[in-house]
Amino acid sequence: MIAPLRARLRGYRVMSRDKADTLLLLGSTLLVLAPHSLHLPIWVSLLCLTTLAWRALITLGGRRMPSSTLLLPLAGAAMLGVLQTYQTILGKDPGVAMLVMLVAFKMLEMHARRDLFVVVFLCFFLALTNFFYSQSIGMGVMIALGVLALVTTQLTFQYTGSVPPLRRRVRTAASIIGLAAPLALFLFIAFPRIQGPLWGLPSDANSGRTGLSADMTPGKFSSLAQSEAVVFRAHFTDPAPEQAQLYWRAIVLGAFDGRTWTRSRERSRPQTSMPPGLVASGPALRYDVTLEPLSTRWLYVLDLPRRVPELDSNVARMSPEFELSAQAPVDLRLRYDAESSVQYTLQGGAELPDAARWLQLPAGRNPRTLAMGAALAAQGDPAQRVNAVLQRFRSESFVYTLEPPLLGANPVDEFLLQTRAGFCEHYSSAFVVLMRAAGVPARVVTGYQGGDINPVDGFMTVRQSDAHAWAEVWLGARGWVRVDPTAAVAPERIRRSLSSAIPPRPPFGIEGLGGLIDFSRDRNGVLAQLRYHLSAVNNGWNQWVLNYTPERQSSVVGALMEGVSNWRSLAVLAVSLLLLWGAHKLRVRRRRDPIDALYSALCQRLGQLGHARQPDEGPTAYAARLARANLEPARHIAIAQFLRCYSAYRYGPAAPAPDLPATMKSLLAQCR
Repeated sequence: MIAPLRARLRGYRVMSRDKADTLLLLGSTLLVLAPHSLHLPIWVSLLCLTTLAWRALITLGGRRMPSSTLLLPLAGAAMLGVLQTYQTILGKDPGVAMLVMLVAFKMLEMHARRDLFVVVFLCFFLALTNFFYSQSIGMGVMIALGVLALVTTQLTFQYTGSVPPLRRRVRTAASIIGLAAPLALFLFIAFPRIQGPLWGLPSDANSGRTGLSADMTPGKFSSLAQSEAVVFRAHFTDPAPEQAQLYWRAIVLGAFDGRTWTRSRERSRPQTSMPPGLVASGPALRYDVTLEPLSTRWLYVLDLPRRVPELDSNVARMSPEFELSAQAPVDLRLRYDAESSVQYTLQGGAELPDAARWLQLPAGRNPRTLAMGAALAAQGDPAQRVNAVLQRFRSESFVYTLEPPLLGANPVDEFLLQTRAGFCEHYSSAFVVLMRAAGVPARVVTGYQGGDINPVDGFMTVRQSDAHAWAEVWLGARGWVRVDPTAAVAPERIRRSLSSAIPPRPPFGIEGLGGLIDFSRDRNGVLAQLRYHLSAVNNGWNQWVLNYTPERQSSVVGALMEGVSNWRSLAVLAVSLLLLWGAHKLRVRRRRDPIDALYSALCQRLGQLGHARQPDEGPTAYAARLARANLEPARHIAIAQFLRCYSAYRYGPAAPAPDLPATMKSLLAQCR
């Protein structure tokens, strides 16, 4: 039983040319189809894998291909499956699914050499469709590997005689792609671009990711805090503020139903200009923000913005509460310049025109909290009432936790008087309710707090885990003042990071692996440095590839044209190109095959004797014609042997002998 198995394996090692080419095509196709398994229905992926495995068994076993009477019903059933899954056969997703299955079924229907090229060209197009769903740098690397495999396969089909080893074919394919890379880079930089990704939105740009919403309920932020997804990256032109000042403003919540905070209904429409009431002091902070596509309208700026940023192909608007939003949802990565001030006075004065809106509380809900606020109203001025509540949070046994207990019909009462355990939304909500009950106008502000600066590229990354809620109270001449009740309970959350305030979970299971390293503490560790470098590479891809908008293209091309506008720059460029061309020619001359050089010398010598080689004449035909020429017998023998050695070297399957150059030099001397 072992002997037949060994014989079969030995046969596989020395397989025919057709089998080897088919298996190489199967491997290249599988490499192109693999990324599609991330978004295709599982039955489509299993069907394609089964089809390719079936084709591999047919190739290795030498069996007959299935008939059309079997393939046609299978293809029809697959189309019905696509129709049942997507409820249509038109559109991006069903179209890609049908194309994937078309390539797989075509493998079972290859009868001529032409069919091989059909599959290769379909795979090239199928590789491009991967960018419908993801344009990440990882997907780019996978597509590059797939294209390399396809070019290698296509190159293999071109050989009519002996086929070089696979390593040499891969190297040749890589050199072909490398020769095309400069032209592709030039077209990427200079060819006029359209706004948005090719053929619509990739799903990673509009995938319904979770993020901040226009309401806040107990427990909502604690789920966000467990996500490491990137929300935006910021790069500061001026020195970045301290961690405790990094409050990224988003949404102001003023309506409360006893449990959930929402945006107030009594609102003015956002405007494209700055609303009145802001008196900025201190230096301005300039920075740019690269916002990930979250399909929301919110734009994040440091508390508080000094101007409305200008957006490419969109319009930024500012509400009277200094919320910054875009007119259209952000479905693509968006970059905008911003300017903020961390020292300001907002709507300060003797009276607040719409104070009643920021004092409303629902009747009959959280009665004990309302009673506490009423008692607090008799104690001192508003600033003293604020300090009294913060002191209570500091002195009593309140706990900051990602897993607070569930709350009932009166959540603020239960939180303040029973559980005393909560996340940032619990503390900001309870604080604002107490302030309103004490007669102090107050509101909840949601956004993000903190950020991690990457020492590799200098960009600050803000993640969903930085989601935060704080409060604002109106204190007369001081205007709206930011108060963060979380800082009274867990100051490390504001000064450092969330992981500094809440101990990591025990490192059991995959989820626990993230708690093994606190990157805010161990910034010089190996894993932390690896994470920073990977983040810098990904950010560079986003900045210069995915975010290469028509506006950025205009600035880059303009800068290049300005750089070569004077004659000195043109002269330097011309000399550099000449030096590069000369170095290339010298390298090619040095790398010239010595056997080919000897063959050229022979052809040149015979051409001087009146027997020049024709452009379409190979060494064998050349030798046959020279045999009829009027040459000396000894020279006839040397020429024939020289051309026979060269033909075997250039077109024979065996490796050349080590002494071949010396032998051909000796024959060339006899030919002269």
